[in-house]
Amino acid sequence: MSANNLAATAAGAETIADGVDEEVVASNQRVFTGTLGLTMAALCVFYTAFHIGVMNGIHDRISDLFGLPSIDLTEPWRYRLLHVGGGLFLGFILYAARPLPDDAAARRLSPAELLLDIVAAVLVIGAGAQLVAMWVTGGLVATGAPADTYLYTFAYPLAAGTALALVSAWIAPRRNRDVLSWADVLLALSAAIVAAYIISHADFLRMRAQVFPHANDMWASITGIALILELTRRLAGMALVMIVAVFIAYGFLGPWLPGVLFHNGYAPARFFAFIYTDNGILGPTTAISSTYIILFIAFAAFLQASRVGEYFVNFAFAAAGSQRGGPAKVAVFASGLMGMINGTSAGNVVATGSLTIPLMKKVGYQPRTAASVEAAASTGGQIMPPIMGAGAFIMAEVTGIPYQDIAIAALIPAILYFVSILFMVDKEALKLGMKGLPRNELPSLPLMMRRIFLFIPILILIGALFMGYSVIRAGTLAMGAAAVVSWFTPQKMLLKEILWGLEIAARMALQMVAVCAAAGIIVGVIALTGVGTRFSSLLLDLAGQSQLIAMVFAMLVAIILGMGMPTTAAYAVAAAVIAPGLIRMGVDPLTAHFFIFYYAVISAITPPVALAAYAGAAIAQSDPMRTSVESFKFGLAAFVVPFMFFYSSEMLMQGAWLDILHVFVSALFGIYMMASAVQGWMWGRLNPVLRVVTLVGALGMIAGGWMSDLVGLVIAVIVIGIQRGLLNARNVTRCAD
Repeated sequence: MSANNLAATAAGAETIADGVDEEVVASNQRVFTGTLGLTMAALCVFYTAFHIGVMNGIHDRISDLFGLPSIDLTEPWRYRLLHVGGGLFLGFILYAARPLPDDAAARRLSPAELLLDIVAAVLVIGAGAQLVAMWVTGGLVATGAPADTYLYTFAYPLAAGTALALVSAWIAPRRNRDVLSWADVLLALSAAIVAAYIISHADFLRMRAQVFPHANDMWASITGIALILELTRRLAGMALVMIVAVFIAYGFLGPWLPGVLFHNGYAPARFFAFIYTDNGILGPTTAISSTYIILFIAFAAFLQASRVGEYFVNFAFAAAGSQRGGPAKVAVFASGLMGMINGTSAGNVVATGSLTIPLMKKVGYQPRTAASVEAAASTGGQIMPPIMGAGAFIMAEVTGIPYQDIAIAALIPAILYFVSILFMVDKEALKLGMKGLPRNELPSLPLMMRRIFLFIPILILIGALFMGYSVIRAGTLAMGAAAVVSWFTPQKMLLKEILWGLEIAARMALQMVAVCAAAGIIVGVIALTGVGTRFSSLLLDLAGQSQLIAMVFAMLVAIILGMGMPTTAAYAVAAAVIAPGLIRMGVDPLTAHFFIFYYAVISAITPPVALAAYAGAAIAQSDPMRTSVESFKFGLAAFVVPFMFFYSSEMLMQGAWLDILHVFVSALFGIYMMASAVQGWMWGRLNPVLRVVTLVGALGMIAGGWMSDLVGLVIAVIVIGIQRGLLNARNVTRCAD
């Protein structure tokens, strides 16, 4: 934060968080201006509005009003194909294959590059023309056509043209952000052709995908999969792409693999056509991304467009900024709230960390500590109800458990996680003798309280869910409320701002579209080969009759899968592979899925690949690996909490209220003791022996039993008594010295 900004906040200033709600521009994101910019903005607005309209049945009302023929856009295949195809189309236009420097020198394409684009254009456009001809002549009928029909005029040109366009996009010279790449235009057109072909051919493909699909279906599916993986690479990195590639290779290498990995193999036509059905790409992951996820991304975009997100951060600074280590406590509150809404750990670190990390450094936190606190808090946002990022929606879809029940079950574990981080940062501040920010550099709390009505959208969302409204209706009401409450602030959301919110929602959603589709490929391979069932059997054999050993295996697999992968994809894959085995061992389905979900989330702060910690380290200018280790320390409670609700189902709000209250209070005190042991400070500095003793007491309080609670409580009293000089600790301290 600059000196000018700090001066502007003096004497009860209104804001300290200017810019928190500004859109973060990725290194490879294009930013168009002029007519092209307006065109892309209109396409983004249409993409978001289309989803919201279909989910709420608005398109049917419009058809009835104007007497137009009604098209069933809610039919799952058609709707999901439009979702994926539209996302791919926008993604290739808006995001380049490589980073785009702002000052790149314009360079004309070489003759070889120009020829490559021309050949690719002829092939892709020719395939599109053949598709139109097939529509006109009735070639796409449910009875199908001979397998080799249209291969040389549609399937081969489409696949070859897409491959050439991919090569051209990779080798093309880097241009300025406002320059359109013709290779990427061809990839966008190819994505539209694939979606149109499968939509037209959906009924036939649905019947034949698991039997003898046509070669056209195979090549269209291969092209679509290649486009999904390329956009995933551009938006989420190579980790998920490599994992998907391994699973695709497994689909063909199974006959030569030993033991649990063996399968008889599949013909390419059947394999790829099966992947592009509701058993794979169009399955649960895309079902969720095309409904709940995009709806709540639009909600987050409306909060961003109305600058309500800035209010959340300002409110946190006004309430806690002056306390010891205040900016760190603000980061815990604000990042948790923002992370709950936007559902991406690393993205939330970049958005709120750009403000909180410099302020944490200002009051005395080391750079890696500041980055670690921000990473841990931003990651925890995805386990904070009611929105919980995106994974909770997939959990509801996979398990059949109502989303409201999942949100309720998540409440106590989320509270414990964030309270533990607060304890950690407070004790860090105590050890280092930190102060908070001066009150005259913070927003005025009375002024913030006068705008507390800006929390109404969140309250409406929670209230609508518990009143029995569907998730879609509750999200839509909350999104409308975000616009309405802004009318009572200087940042009113009128038509221009609403369109802006719809536009940025589309751009924010593109990563989730690609990631969920890529995760669907893995789910499809697991479903086709049956490796999930065999892996579950292997898990049962390795664990024997021990649920604890099985849970440890599940933890390791979920963390490994989550390294470098977005949470949504990591959870979807881990749930498909691990959850069935845990459930067969007698673990409650809700507990099993929550267990996997937690470790998929906290993989973002788990060394050696901790994306959220790396994002924070980039802002704080600290060592990424040391930052990831420290973020692991700050998020340590998240590694313990899943085992807590494994042993005590009351942690997930299951059981009598008295039992739930007992488990919550004892766990809360146990988390305090754990933070004290990790930081080496309770009622003063703890020597090594007392730290170990305190940790033992913490584990006793966390276990949830009355006897273990008593042991933990006795240990806490003894440690506090020693620190306060009420007991003779000479022998203990002598051992420590």
